[in-house]
Amino acid sequence: MDFAFIQKVIPMYREAALLTLQLAVVGILLSFMLGLACALVKYFKIPVLRRIVGAYIELSRNTPLLIQLFFLYFAFPRMGIKLTSVQCAVIGLTFLGGSYMEETFRAALESVSRIQIESAQCIGLTRRQVTQYVILPQAVSVSIPGFCANVMFLIKETSVFSAVALADLMYVAKDLIGLYYKTDEALTLLCVSYFILLLPVSVIAAFAERRLRYAQFGN
Repeated sequence: MDFAFIQKVIPMYREAALLTLQLAVVGILLSFMLGLACALVKYFKIPVLRRIVGAYIELSRNTPLLIQLFFLYFAFPRMGIKLTSVQCAVIGLTFLGGSYMEETFRAALESVSRIQIESAQCIGLTRRQVTQYVILPQAVSVSIPGFCANVMFLIKETSVFSAVALADLMYVAKDLIGLYYKTDEALTLLCVSYFILLLPVSVIAAFAERRLRYAQFGN
């Protein structure tokens, strides 16, 4: 192991990790909003939109992110739509993440018992009030572990961004291997970088799951 080489290239990994994290944060936030909107559409069985959401989820979950990125980066320009590498990465991650977030949020919404909803309606709450004060608060608490798992999944999926010429962590690792043949060093730093990015999310997810389990036990 060439530690002098590792020390020399650490700044490159730091910059790549910052770019990876920025893209992941934007993609995850957009995935959250898209997934929640789709979950509400399916939960309330909104006509027409429900079918569109169903088609989107099947397309998103049954095609790899790499193929989606290739389509955005190489096929769209042929149709007159030119996207930068950053735009392709964010759109691709959002498109993939939204479907996984939708499944998590929809399951959480459906976990709220009908008795509570009917009781709220009996005391005169409107549909909006039932959603705001009864359904969403409980669904949010139930969805936290699944949401954290999706966040970890999406951060790991950023490893394919190098396919559209983004200087992310994987791009830097492959570049260094190709230039200096330092495979062990490059891959070690790659693993360490993703571990540093994912460890806080894993800790938060474990903490949230324990709190949720204690809350359910207390009830």
